[in-house]
Amino acid sequence: MAAEDARAGRLARPTSVRTSDEQDRGRQAPAAGPSRRQFLKGGLAAGAGLLGAPMINSGRVLLAREAAAVSIRAIDLVGSVTVIDMLGLLTTDWRKLARWHRQPAAFDEREFRGLESTGINIFHHAVETDDPNPHRAALEWLTGWRTLLGGQACFMAGIGTLADLIRCPSAGRIGVLIGLQNSTHFRTPADVAMFHRLGQRVSQLTYNLSNRLGAGCWAKVDRGLTSFGAEIIAEMNRVGMAVDISHCGETTSLEAIAASSTPVLATHSNCRALVPAQPRNKSDEVIRQLAANGGVMGIALVRPFVVSGRGGLERVLDHFDHVARLVGVEHVGLGSDLARDASSAHPGMGGLGTYELAGLDPALWVFQLTDGLLARGYREDDVRLVLGGNFARALGEIWSNEPWVPAGELLEPRDPFCPAPMPIRRAFEAARTGAGAPRGAGS
Repeated sequence: MAAEDARAGRLARPTSVRTSDEQDRGRQAPAAGPSRRQFLKGGLAAGAGLLGAPMINSGRVLLAREAAAVSIRAIDLVGSVTVIDMLGLLTTDWRKLARWHRQPAAFDEREFRGLESTGINIFHHAVETDDPNPHRAALEWLTGWRTLLGGQACFMAGIGTLADLIRCPSAGRIGVLIGLQNSTHFRTPADVAMFHRLGQRVSQLTYNLSNRLGAGCWAKVDRGLTSFGAEIIAEMNRVGMAVDISHCGETTSLEAIAASSTPVLATHSNCRALVPAQPRNKSDEVIRQLAANGGVMGIALVRPFVVSGRGGLERVLDHFDHVARLVGVEHVGLGSDLARDASSAHPGMGGLGTYELAGLDPALWVFQLTDGLLARGYREDDVRLVLGGNFARALGEIWSNEPWVPAGELLEPRDPFCPAPMPIRRAFEAARTGAGAPRGAGS
């Protein structure tokens, strides 16, 4: 989409924000406690398990429109793990998001139920602020999120540590990872620690064009990571902020991976081997080096990145297959660049065709994708890695300098005065029927 199509109100005045499709259409645990791997395996499953309860009996559930049926096995599998979408948007209605940031009460239980029904537990909602003063815009972005998260503690919580990944779903809340899709707001390396203190946990090095750190995928010349970019990465490694190369050019991507002492993420990317003409997609060499450093690539559901021409779920699954065969299933995850209301027209938005993948429902895609992976022969444990385990592992290594949390303090009891979470089958049914849809949103 063009930048003007994504105009939104920030806290005080209008600006634009852009997600990725809108221009181009570890440290070991102390001996006294469990290992970080055990922590993840047990804690994330325990937190997600609270959401599961029987409602639909067995077999498959037919979906509306062009979509095929989804198996009960897939629905229950989604409910058995903490699902992490590493570019998951709460909404593509930027005016609504700005209202939530100003007035947290506008995010009510109906909005919460709509997001809960997607099966996603942790959303990384990141944008490019597209502002002439990116430092100020980033401060306002974080202020808005802190206002919303602080004002709606029953419904959502910020994710800043590995323990948060477990506590948040166990308490029946949606988790939000705060990030940005450009690092132009870092004026000096010292800014990294300041933004980390304010809650930022992921920063994409560049957007589509070049900046002081390196070159974006649309840059005419990619001269690689700059010395300033290397300083920023070193500071991100030190404080525990994830380095994201989703929009970076080839040389910048490879040099960023080489410069980082912690896993590097491509939070929302696709495979260039499958769509060679798409500069936003990652080459096999970048994917190999990313995996060698412990990184994970999230697969985006943006049609021009997935396929040349028209396509649907099968072409999306091809990208998961390609990464899994190239470097192993341990290095691929979810990075949809999608919101459940992406098929709805919102004021100031256009270009909705970029989200049109035949038969893929923006409100049900997690369930559909899970069913598709199972149909292609992926083991349930491997699907759990794809749905959230891989990104949780990588984030745990990136955040390895955080204080150790005893196992007994991982699960946070649900506040009895807050709405109870829906069992996963009921959540799926709400998404399928549109019962959980926010007012004015399509499903």
